[in-house]
Amino acid sequence: MSGQTTNLAAVVHGPNDLRMEEIAVPVPGEGGKTGVHKCCCRSGRWGSAGSDIKYWRDGRCGRFRLTSPMVIGHEASGTVVGVGPGVLHLKLGDRVAIEPGVPCRKCQYCKSGRYNLCPDIVFCATPPGDGNMCRYYIHPADFCFRLPDCVSLDEGALLEPLAVAIHSCRKGDVTSGDSVLVCGAGPIGILTMLVARRLGAEKIVITDVDIQRLEFAASLGASTLLVQSQTQIELCTGITDLLQGRPRSVFECSGVDTNLHLAIDVVAPGGVVVMVGRGSSDLKLPVFQITSKEVQIKGVFRYSNCYRAALNMVLSMPDTNIKQLITHRFPLEGAIKAFEMASGRNNGAIKVVVQCDAITD
Repeated sequence: MSGQTTNLAAVVHGPNDLRMEEIAVPVPGEGGKTGVHKCCCRSGRWGSAGSDIKYWRDGRCGRFRLTSPMVIGHEASGTVVGVGPGVLHLKLGDRVAIEPGVPCRKCQYCKSGRYNLCPDIVFCATPPGDGNMCRYYIHPADFCFRLPDCVSLDEGALLEPLAVAIHSCRKGDVTSGDSVLVCGAGPIGILTMLVARRLGAEKIVITDVDIQRLEFAASLGASTLLVQSQTQIELCTGITDLLQGRPRSVFECSGVDTNLHLAIDVVAPGGVVVMVGRGSSDLKLPVFQITSKEVQIKGVFRYSNCYRAALNMVLSMPDTNIKQLITHRFPLEGAIKAFEMASGRNNGAIKVVVQCDAITD
Protein backbone atom coordinates (compact mmCIF):
# COMPACT_ATOMS: atom_id res chain seq x y z
CA MET A 1 0.00 0.00 0.00
CA SER A 2 3.01 2.31 0.12
CA GLY A 3 2.76 5.34 -2.11
CA GLN A 4 -1.03 5.30 -2.46
CA THR A 5 -2.33 8.77 -1.56
CA THR A 6 -5.66 9.08 -3.39
CA ASN A 7 -8.88 7.12 -3.06
CA LEU A 8 -11.69 8.34 -5.30
CA ALA A 9 -15.14 7.27 -4.08
CA ALA A 10 -18.79 7.61 -5.14
CA VAL A 11 -20.53 9.18 -2.12
CA VAL A 12 -24.29 9.67 -1.85
CA HIS A 13 -25.28 12.68 0.28
CA GLY A 14 -29.04 12.53 -0.20
CA PRO A 15 -31.74 12.00 -2.82
CA ASN A 16 -30.31 12.65 -6.31
CA ASP A 17 -27.05 13.86 -4.76
CA LEU A 18 -24.17 11.55 -5.70
CA ARG A 19 -20.69 13.09 -5.63
CA MET A 20 -17.22 11.89 -6.59
CA GLU A 21 -14.93 12.62 -3.64
CA GLU A 22 -11.49 11.74 -2.34
CA ILE A 23 -11.54 9.77 0.92
CA ALA A 24 -8.76 8.36 3.09
CA VAL A 25 -6.71 5.43 1.81
CA PRO A 26 -7.43 2.53 4.21
CA VAL A 27 -4.77 0.35 5.83
CA PRO A 28 -5.48 -3.22 6.99
CA GLY A 29 -4.91 -3.52 10.72
CA GLU A 30 -4.56 -6.38 13.17
CA GLY A 31 -7.49 -8.61 14.04
CA GLY A 32 -7.19 -7.68 17.71
CA LYS A 33 -9.66 -9.08 20.19
CA THR A 34 -12.27 -9.65 17.51
CA GLY A 35 -9.99 -11.98 15.59
CA VAL A 36 -11.31 -10.48 12.35
CA HIS A 37 -8.32 -10.16 10.06
CA LYS A 38 -8.69 -7.81 7.13
CA CYS A 39 -7.22 -7.16 3.72
CA CYS A 40 -7.17 -4.14 1.45
CA CYS A 41 -8.37 -4.48 -2.13
CA ARG A 42 -7.78 -2.30 -5.15
CA SER A 43 -11.22 -2.26 -6.65
CA GLY A 44 -11.80 -3.76 -10.07
CA ARG A 45 -15.54 -3.93 -10.84
CA TRP A 46 -18.85 -3.00 -9.29
CA GLY A 47 -22.33 -3.81 -10.44
CA SER A 48 -25.05 -1.19 -10.06
CA ALA A 49 -27.72 -2.74 -7.86
CA GLY A 50 -31.34 -1.84 -7.15
CA SER A 51 -30.66 -0.86 -3.54
CA ASP A 52 -27.84 1.47 -4.60
CA ILE A 53 -30.20 3.16 -7.04
CA LYS A 54 -32.82 3.61 -4.31
CA TYR A 55 -30.32 5.29 -1.97
CA TRP A 56 -29.26 7.56 -4.82
CA ARG A 57 -32.81 8.45 -5.92
CA ASP A 58 -34.70 8.39 -2.60
CA GLY A 59 -32.13 8.42 0.20
CA ARG A 60 -33.58 5.16 1.53
CA CYS A 61 -34.14 1.51 0.75
CA GLY A 62 -36.90 -0.25 2.67
CA ARG A 63 -36.42 0.36 6.37
CA PHE A 64 -32.88 1.67 5.90
CA ARG A 65 -32.52 5.45 5.65
CA LEU A 66 -29.54 7.59 4.75
CA THR A 67 -28.57 9.70 7.78
CA SER A 68 -25.11 10.88 6.66
CA PRO A 69 -22.98 10.77 3.51
CA MET A 70 -22.27 7.18 2.49
CA VAL A 71 -19.97 5.53 -0.03
CA ILE A 72 -22.24 3.58 -2.39
CA GLY A 73 -21.76 0.11 -3.90
CA HIS A 74 -21.81 -3.52 -2.75
CA GLU A 75 -21.45 -5.77 -5.83
CA ALA A 76 -17.67 -5.78 -6.02
CA SER A 77 -14.50 -7.58 -7.00
CA GLY A 78 -10.90 -6.48 -6.80
CA THR A 79 -7.23 -7.31 -6.27
CA VAL A 80 -5.55 -7.75 -2.89
CA VAL A 81 -2.92 -5.05 -2.32
CA GLY A 82 -2.54 -5.30 1.44
CA VAL A 83 -3.07 -7.96 4.10
CA GLY A 84 -3.24 -7.65 7.85
CA PRO A 85 -1.46 -9.98 10.26
CA GLY A 86 -3.24 -13.32 10.51
CA VAL A 87 -4.52 -13.42 6.92
CA LEU A 88 -3.32 -16.79 5.64
CA HIS A 89 -5.54 -17.72 2.69
CA LEU A 90 -4.91 -14.58 0.62
CA LYS A 91 -1.74 -12.96 -0.70
CA LEU A 92 -0.86 -9.82 -2.59
CA GLY A 93 -2.08 -9.97 -6.17
CA ASP A 94 -4.95 -12.39 -5.54
CA ARG A 95 -8.16 -11.39 -7.31
CA VAL A 96 -11.21 -11.70 -5.07
CA ALA A 97 -14.98 -11.37 -4.97
CA ILE A 98 -16.16 -9.42 -1.94
CA GLU A 99 -19.18 -10.76 -0.05
CA PRO A 100 -20.57 -7.47 1.29
CA GLY A 101 -22.41 -8.61 4.43
CA VAL A 102 -20.24 -9.31 7.49
CA PRO A 103 -22.11 -10.67 10.55
CA CYS A 104 -21.11 -10.78 14.20
CA ARG A 105 -20.30 -14.52 14.02
CA LYS A 106 -21.52 -15.02 17.61
CA CYS A 107 -25.33 -14.78 17.73
CA GLN A 108 -27.80 -17.65 17.31
CA TYR A 109 -28.42 -16.75 13.67
CA CYS A 110 -24.72 -16.78 12.81
CA LYS A 111 -24.12 -20.04 14.65
CA SER A 112 -27.07 -21.70 12.90
CA GLY A 113 -25.80 -20.62 9.47
CA ARG A 114 -28.45 -17.95 8.85
CA TYR A 115 -26.04 -15.07 9.29
CA ASN A 116 -28.00 -12.87 6.87
CA LEU A 117 -30.47 -12.40 9.76
CA CYS A 118 -27.76 -11.36 12.23
CA PRO A 119 -29.01 -8.19 13.99
CA ASP A 120 -25.48 -6.77 14.03
CA ILE A 121 -24.52 -7.55 10.45
CA VAL A 122 -22.57 -4.80 8.66
CA PHE A 123 -23.51 -4.68 4.98
CA CYS A 124 -21.74 -2.54 2.41
CA ALA A 125 -23.72 0.58 1.49
CA THR A 126 -26.40 0.01 4.11
CA PRO A 127 -26.58 2.92 6.58
CA PRO A 128 -24.55 3.62 8.58
CA GLY A 129 -21.93 1.45 6.85
CA ASP A 130 -20.03 2.65 3.80
CA GLY A 131 -20.00 0.71 0.55
CA ASN A 132 -17.04 -0.21 -1.62
CA MET A 133 -17.36 1.93 -4.76
CA CYS A 134 -13.92 3.46 -4.18
CA ARG A 135 -10.45 2.68 -5.49
CA TYR A 136 -9.27 1.05 -2.24
CA TYR A 137 -11.41 -0.80 0.26
CA ILE A 138 -10.80 -2.69 3.52
CA HIS A 139 -12.80 -5.86 4.15
CA PRO A 140 -12.64 -8.89 6.48
CA ALA A 141 -10.49 -11.44 4.70
CA ASP A 142 -12.79 -14.40 5.40
CA PHE A 143 -15.49 -12.69 3.33
CA CYS A 144 -13.16 -12.28 0.36
CA PHE A 145 -13.26 -15.22 -2.07
CA ARG A 146 -10.21 -15.82 -4.23
CA LEU A 147 -11.07 -16.08 -7.92
CA PRO A 148 -9.50 -18.81 -10.06
CA ASP A 149 -7.60 -17.58 -13.11
CA CYS A 150 -10.48 -18.60 -15.38
CA VAL A 151 -12.99 -16.37 -13.54
CA SER A 152 -12.92 -12.69 -14.49
CA LEU A 153 -13.38 -9.65 -12.28
CA ASP A 154 -16.66 -9.08 -14.11
CA GLU A 155 -17.90 -12.49 -12.97
CA GLY A 156 -16.51 -11.86 -9.48
CA ALA A 157 -18.72 -8.78 -9.13
CA LEU A 158 -21.73 -10.69 -10.47
CA LEU A 159 -21.38 -13.35 -7.76
CA GLU A 160 -23.36 -11.02 -5.47
CA PRO A 161 -26.64 -10.96 -7.45
CA LEU A 162 -26.04 -14.62 -8.37
CA ALA A 163 -25.91 -15.39 -4.63
CA VAL A 164 -29.32 -13.71 -4.24
CA ALA A 165 -30.69 -15.93 -7.02
CA ILE A 166 -29.26 -19.09 -5.46
CA HIS A 167 -30.68 -18.21 -2.04
CA SER A 168 -34.05 -17.48 -3.65
CA CYS A 169 -34.16 -20.79 -5.54
CA ARG A 170 -33.25 -22.63 -2.36
CA LYS A 171 -36.21 -20.94 -0.69
CA GLY A 172 -38.39 -21.93 -3.63
CA ASP A 173 -37.39 -25.61 -3.37
CA VAL A 174 -36.78 -25.80 -7.12
CA THR A 175 -36.23 -29.37 -8.26
CA SER A 176 -35.94 -31.30 -11.51
CA GLY A 177 -39.03 -31.12 -13.71
CA ASP A 178 -40.56 -28.08 -11.99
CA SER A 179 -42.57 -25.35 -13.67
CA VAL A 180 -41.43 -21.90 -12.57
CA LEU A 181 -42.70 -18.33 -12.96
CA VAL A 182 -40.38 -15.35 -12.49
CA CYS A 183 -41.96 -11.90 -12.22
CA GLY A 184 -39.46 -9.26 -13.34
CA ALA A 185 -36.74 -9.61 -16.00
CA GLY A 186 -34.14 -7.43 -14.32
CA PRO A 187 -30.72 -8.85 -13.35
CA ILE A 188 -32.05 -10.70 -10.29
CA GLY A 189 -35.00 -12.13 -12.19
CA ILE A 190 -32.84 -13.31 -15.08
CA LEU A 191 -30.26 -14.85 -12.74
CA THR A 192 -33.05 -16.55 -10.79
CA MET A 193 -34.29 -17.99 -14.07
CA LEU A 194 -30.79 -19.26 -14.90
CA VAL A 195 -30.32 -20.85 -11.47
CA ALA A 196 -33.78 -22.47 -11.62
CA ARG A 197 -32.90 -23.94 -15.00
CA ARG A 198 -29.58 -25.15 -13.59
CA LEU A 199 -31.49 -26.89 -10.78
CA GLY A 200 -33.61 -28.75 -13.30
CA ALA A 201 -36.71 -26.61 -13.84
CA GLU A 202 -38.29 -27.88 -17.03
CA LYS A 203 -40.52 -24.92 -17.94
CA ILE A 204 -39.84 -21.30 -17.02
CA VAL A 205 -41.90 -18.21 -17.81
CA ILE A 206 -40.61 -14.71 -17.05
CA THR A 207 -42.74 -11.55 -17.18
CA ASP A 208 -41.91 -7.85 -17.47
CA VAL A 209 -43.16 -4.55 -18.89
CA ASP A 210 -39.90 -4.01 -20.80
CA ILE A 211 -39.86 -5.76 -24.18
CA GLN A 212 -36.06 -5.46 -24.52
CA ARG A 213 -35.50 -7.27 -21.24
CA LEU A 214 -37.95 -9.97 -22.26
CA GLU A 215 -36.15 -10.43 -25.57
CA PHE A 216 -32.91 -10.88 -23.64
CA ALA A 217 -34.53 -13.43 -21.31
CA ALA A 218 -35.91 -15.28 -24.34
CA SER A 219 -32.41 -15.48 -25.82
CA LEU A 220 -31.38 -17.35 -22.66
CA GLY A 221 -34.15 -19.91 -23.02
CA ALA A 222 -37.14 -18.57 -21.09
CA SER A 223 -40.70 -18.28 -22.33
CA THR A 224 -41.74 -14.66 -21.91
CA LEU A 225 -44.91 -12.67 -21.31
CA LEU A 226 -45.20 -8.91 -21.78
CA VAL A 227 -47.18 -7.32 -18.93
CA GLN A 228 -48.92 -4.13 -20.03
CA SER A 229 -52.69 -3.61 -19.94
CA GLN A 230 -53.88 -7.17 -19.38
CA THR A 231 -56.18 -8.03 -16.51
CA GLN A 232 -54.99 -10.46 -13.86
CA ILE A 233 -57.27 -13.13 -15.29
CA GLU A 234 -55.70 -12.65 -18.73
CA LEU A 235 -52.20 -12.82 -17.25
CA CYS A 236 -52.97 -16.01 -15.34
CA THR A 237 -54.36 -17.56 -18.50
CA GLY A 238 -51.29 -16.55 -20.49
CA ILE A 239 -48.93 -17.98 -17.88
CA THR A 240 -50.75 -21.29 -17.51
CA ASP A 241 -50.97 -21.64 -21.29
CA LEU A 242 -47.21 -21.18 -21.65
CA LEU A 243 -46.44 -23.56 -18.78
CA GLN A 244 -49.25 -25.99 -19.66
CA GLY A 245 -50.35 -25.76 -16.06
CA ARG A 246 -49.76 -23.76 -12.90
CA PRO A 247 -46.21 -23.09 -11.66
CA ARG A 248 -45.13 -24.87 -8.49
CA SER A 249 -42.64 -22.09 -7.64
CA VAL A 250 -43.13 -18.37 -8.28
CA PHE A 251 -40.40 -15.77 -7.74
CA GLU A 252 -41.58 -12.17 -7.40
CA CYS A 253 -38.45 -10.21 -8.36
CA SER A 254 -39.97 -6.92 -9.51
CA GLY A 255 -41.05 -5.34 -6.22
CA VAL A 256 -44.43 -4.51 -7.82
CA ASP A 257 -47.40 -5.15 -5.51
CA THR A 258 -49.72 -6.38 -8.24
CA ASN A 259 -47.20 -9.03 -9.20
CA LEU A 260 -47.35 -10.53 -5.71
CA HIS A 261 -51.12 -10.81 -6.04
CA LEU A 262 -50.61 -12.40 -9.45
CA ALA A 263 -48.12 -14.87 -7.96
CA ILE A 264 -50.56 -15.97 -5.26
CA ASP A 265 -53.37 -16.28 -7.81
CA VAL A 266 -51.47 -18.32 -10.40
CA VAL A 267 -49.29 -20.58 -8.21
CA ALA A 268 -50.33 -24.22 -7.95
CA PRO A 269 -52.07 -25.38 -4.76
CA GLY A 270 -49.39 -26.28 -2.25
CA GLY A 271 -46.86 -24.22 -4.20
CA VAL A 272 -44.30 -21.66 -3.08
CA VAL A 273 -44.23 -17.89 -3.63
CA VAL A 274 -40.83 -16.36 -2.94
CA MET A 275 -40.76 -12.61 -2.25
CA VAL A 276 -37.43 -11.49 -3.70
CA GLY A 277 -38.38 -7.92 -4.61
CA ARG A 278 -39.39 -5.22 -2.15
CA GLY A 279 -43.00 -4.09 -2.47
CA SER A 280 -45.08 -1.81 -0.26
CA SER A 281 -44.69 -2.16 3.50
CA ASP A 282 -48.47 -2.13 4.06
CA LEU A 283 -49.53 -4.45 1.24
CA LYS A 284 -52.84 -6.29 1.74
CA LEU A 285 -52.76 -9.98 0.81
CA PRO A 286 -55.61 -12.34 -0.19
CA VAL A 287 -55.49 -14.41 3.00
CA PHE A 288 -58.39 -16.72 2.07
CA GLN A 289 -56.71 -17.66 -1.20
CA ILE A 290 -53.38 -18.25 0.56
CA THR A 291 -54.91 -20.53 3.18
CA SER A 292 -57.35 -22.40 0.93
CA LYS A 293 -54.56 -23.24 -1.53
CA GLU A 294 -51.99 -23.84 1.25
CA VAL A 295 -49.60 -21.47 -0.47
CA GLN A 296 -46.22 -21.08 1.18
CA ILE A 297 -45.01 -17.47 1.11
CA LYS A 298 -41.31 -17.07 1.84
CA GLY A 299 -39.30 -13.92 2.27
CA VAL A 300 -35.77 -13.38 0.99
CA PHE A 301 -33.30 -11.09 2.73
CA ARG A 302 -29.95 -11.07 0.97
CA TYR A 303 -28.38 -14.58 1.34
CA SER A 304 -26.15 -16.77 3.48
CA ASN A 305 -23.60 -19.42 2.55
CA CYS A 306 -24.16 -18.78 -1.17
CA TYR A 307 -20.94 -17.16 -2.41
CA ARG A 308 -19.00 -20.40 -2.69
CA ALA A 309 -21.98 -22.00 -4.45
CA ALA A 310 -22.16 -19.02 -6.83
CA LEU A 311 -18.47 -19.34 -7.67
CA ASN A 312 -18.83 -23.09 -8.23
CA MET A 313 -21.82 -22.45 -10.49
CA VAL A 314 -19.81 -20.03 -12.63
CA LEU A 315 -17.05 -22.65 -12.91
CA SER A 316 -19.45 -25.46 -13.80
CA MET A 317 -21.83 -23.75 -16.22
CA PRO A 318 -19.70 -22.56 -19.18
CA ASP A 319 -22.78 -22.85 -21.39
CA THR A 320 -24.39 -19.97 -19.49
CA ASN A 321 -22.01 -17.02 -19.38
CA ILE A 322 -23.31 -14.61 -16.72
CA LYS A 323 -21.18 -11.86 -18.25
CA GLN A 324 -23.88 -11.67 -20.92
CA LEU A 325 -25.90 -9.62 -18.43
CA ILE A 326 -23.39 -6.75 -18.67
CA THR A 327 -24.75 -4.31 -21.24
CA HIS A 328 -22.98 -1.05 -20.31
CA ARG A 329 -19.66 -0.03 -18.75
CA PHE A 330 -18.46 3.21 -17.19
CA PRO A 331 -15.23 4.30 -15.50
CA LEU A 332 -15.31 5.16 -11.80
CA GLU A 333 -15.29 8.84 -12.73
CA GLY A 334 -18.52 8.22 -14.65
CA ALA A 335 -20.39 6.56 -11.76
CA ILE A 336 -23.18 9.13 -11.86
CA LYS A 337 -23.83 8.42 -15.55
CA ALA A 338 -23.77 4.70 -14.73
CA PHE A 339 -26.54 5.13 -12.16
CA GLU A 340 -28.58 7.19 -14.61
CA MET A 341 -28.26 4.42 -17.18
CA ALA A 342 -29.07 1.64 -14.66
CA SER A 343 -32.19 3.42 -13.42
CA GLY A 344 -33.57 4.10 -16.90
CA ARG A 345 -36.23 2.11 -18.71
CA ASN A 346 -36.38 0.82 -22.27
CA ASN A 347 -32.73 1.75 -22.85
CA GLY A 348 -31.42 -1.80 -23.24
CA ALA A 349 -29.66 -1.80 -19.87
CA ILE A 350 -29.58 -5.08 -17.95
CA LYS A 351 -26.49 -4.86 -15.75
CA VAL A 352 -24.41 -1.69 -15.70
CA VAL A 353 -20.81 -2.11 -14.52
CA VAL A 354 -18.46 0.53 -13.11
CA GLN A 355 -14.76 -0.27 -13.29
CA CYS A 356 -11.55 1.23 -11.99
CA ASP A 357 -9.13 0.15 -14.67
CA ALA A 358 -9.17 1.18 -18.32
CA ILE A 359 -12.23 0.13 -20.30
CA THR A 360 -11.00 -2.04 -23.14
CA ASP A 361 -14.22 -3.80 -24.25
